[in-house]
Amino acid sequence: MSTNRSAVEMDSVDRSMLRLLQADATTSNAALGESLSLSVTPCWRRRKRLEEVGVITGYQAIINRRSVGMNLLAFVHIVFNVHSDKTADNFEAVILQRSEVLSCHKITGQADYILQVVTTDIDAYAEFIERVLRKQAGIASIQSSLALREVKLSSKIPILD
Repeated sequence: MSTNRSAVEMDSVDRSMLRLLQADATTSNAALGESLSLSVTPCWRRRKRLEEVGVITGYQAIINRRSVGMNLLAFVHIVFNVHSDKTADNFEAVILQRSEVLSCHKITGQADYILQVVTTDIDAYAEFIERVLRKQAGIASIQSSLALREVKLSSKIPILD
């Protein structure tokens, strides 16, 4: 099933709203409307429409991972020796349930998937590899790259004019 979507039709006010909400999702509709030169009700309607059509998919706090003890960040390349829908579906179902996996992407290139994983330390990471990844059928190799320093971290999507 394809997850590609065509771009949602938006005007400059919608795009400005998205930029403002990416900067601070806690902004009230009143403050947002004031920034956009809209009254509260039209502002709320636009925001609601962007939510309903799936442009805005949720709101969350951005947490410093180290402040909650997640000191290790790993990028994990997974290569499968069996390329079947069942193997991929089973792997993805397991990964979706794992809170330490921040992201999982099916990719092109030598690996089949890349995961972004956080754990408290190298021992917890080794346990994740042994108890979760190595138990998955069809995996030929697991290659990890540990982050030494975070240069940039952002989940803000560029909003084009």
